[in-house]
Amino acid sequence: MARQSLRTLAPGLALLALFALLAHTLADVIPGLNALIVAVALGALVANVVGTPDWAAPGIAVGALLLEVGIVLLGASVSLAEVQASGPLVILLVVLTVAAGVVAVELLARRVFGLSDKMASLLAAGSSICGVSAAAAVAGTIDADGDQLTHVVATVLLFDAVTLLLFPLAGDALALSGKQFGVWAGLSMFSTGPVAAAGFAHSPVAGRWATVTKLTRNSLLGVVAVGYAARYASDGGTSNAKLRQVWTEFPKFLVGFLVVAVVANAGLLSSAALASIDTVADWLFTLAFVGLGFDIRLSEMRDTGLTPVLVVLVHLVAVSALTLAVVTTLF
Repeated sequence: MARQSLRTLAPGLALLALFALLAHTLADVIPGLNALIVAVALGALVANVVGTPDWAAPGIAVGALLLEVGIVLLGASVSLAEVQASGPLVILLVVLTVAAGVVAVELLARRVFGLSDKMASLLAAGSSICGVSAAAAVAGTIDADGDQLTHVVATVLLFDAVTLLLFPLAGDALALSGKQFGVWAGLSMFSTGPVAAAGFAHSPVAGRWATVTKLTRNSLLGVVAVGYAARYASDGGTSNAKLRQVWTEFPKFLVGFLVVAVVANAGLLSSAALASIDTVADWLFTLAFVGLGFDIRLSEMRDTGLTPVLVVLVHLVAVSALTLAVVTTLF
């Protein structure tokens, strides 16, 4: 069975590896070109021009796991002393941003645009915490139907693609430092993959701060999902079942990231080991971002209803502007 599974995954993994190698080659040859952005572009180009081949789909889907492993290994490059120095401030900004975002999207979606309660809740979770994974987790706790979740996922993916392109350009235009850009992207953008990609497209420092800030946001998923489970408890389903759904969808790679960061900062890894981990993480990110590109579907973006897009657009513009002002003032 293991051999059969490997044969199933191998073609897609080979395609990811081919595009990852091409992305690094182009980035090495063309000055100013970022390998991660090229990786996303290559995946998106193939997915939208010829589609994802059936023989490659299982292996390409492994890209999500590679991203999580890469984030875990990224913990080795994080200085806990540096995080500790501004950690409480970043945590406070994350909590305030998530809380304000959830409330604002709920009110905007329901009272201004007239969306249903559950659609509003899915949009609030997806745009305020960690994109598609947060929407999926909350959908399970509030018993949202598949059409609602699909609509929200398409909306989130649309903005993932747009922000992945626009945020690095904005960071360069505004001459933001690595830390400023990283915290800003981590507070404003939606899904973990695009946040990491945008951060590293700016600089390694920005990539680390974007990932740390975003993972802090992700850690609030359990709190928000439990809150929604309690809010919709009267709609049916036991509390235990809802809590199990929250744990199932919770991004457990956060724990691995923290463990690796603690081990690395305790001095238990040699400089050679740290360098090797950094290289492996870099390639895992490149492979994962090729897979991320395959998830970008222009047809789905065209089919996404205008109302959810407007709700999320208002939220994104407001949060981006406010957090940019705060970050450039405090960091």
